[in-house]
Amino acid sequence: MSFPDLLPTLKPAMPDLRGRLLGNESLSPLTWFRVGGPAQVLFTPADEDDLAYFLSKLPSEIPVYVVGVGSNLIVRDGGMAGVVIRLSPRGFGESKADGDMVRAGTAALDKRVAEAAAAANIGGLEFYFGIPGSIGGALRMNAGANGDETKDVLVEARGVTRAGETVTFSNAEMKFVYRGNGVDPSIVFTSALFRGAIADAEKIRTRMNEVQTHREIAQPIREKTGGSTFKNPPGHSAWKLIDAAGCRGLRIGGAQVSEMHCNFLINTGEATGHDIETLGETVRSRVKDHSGVDLQWEIKRIGIAS
Repeated sequence: MSFPDLLPTLKPAMPDLRGRLLGNESLSPLTWFRVGGPAQVLFTPADEDDLAYFLSKLPSEIPVYVVGVGSNLIVRDGGMAGVVIRLSPRGFGESKADGDMVRAGTAALDKRVAEAAAAANIGGLEFYFGIPGSIGGALRMNAGANGDETKDVLVEARGVTRAGETVTFSNAEMKFVYRGNGVDPSIVFTSALFRGAIADAEKIRTRMNEVQTHREIAQPIREKTGGSTFKNPPGHSAWKLIDAAGCRGLRIGGAQVSEMHCNFLINTGEATGHDIETLGETVRSRVKDHSGVDLQWEIKRIGIAS
């Protein structure tokens, strides 16, 4: 599937744009599942100023969606109408420690931010070492692991509005909830400031090693997967509900529920976005029938079903 070409309209309206603007660009290589159709427009801004310029010139009726490293994302097979923005490490990937704080661009990998903190003897951010995403996703989803969450360490987040204006949100203004926040979804986060606590370097490294070991033992990190599929319902573990409903190893097309950790879905090689999403909905239905619990998707699903 391909979309009408917007580039002949957009490019003349943005003569000073420095970032990369591509039409009908496949999103499949940008996701960990390696599935999905094209973006009508894929924009990679050079830096925050370039992003603000682009958004200020983009017609308001054109939808915008931001993707990070694609570790928690299903792109449907029909692709994504409008503009998909992908922030690159070159313009948004720096992590810098100062005292007990770390400032990071939203394209910085969570793992790299944990490493930057550890190098400066800043404790409290070790949990990021076990999250396979970027800081932008961590802000949007209040990412967490091993008992800690983004809300516990964030001081403030900076972003750009749909109109191209820069804004800053305090921790309280983020209105964090479990795996989410209350900020306008049109805001494109560009950087974040975190505060930890000065700690013993050896203890920090030990904690990071524990986090990494847990991932390697318990999660299918070497598969084409998307991380935790469903949120943990109050008082329950999603994987236990899925296992009890007999879904461990369940397959639809090229998609499979992981045998190692059944809150992970896997592309075994030839899955489509439809296969993966259908498998997830089948799991939800079986869990509902078995336990009465409605599982809620943690993985983001975007685009048009073909």
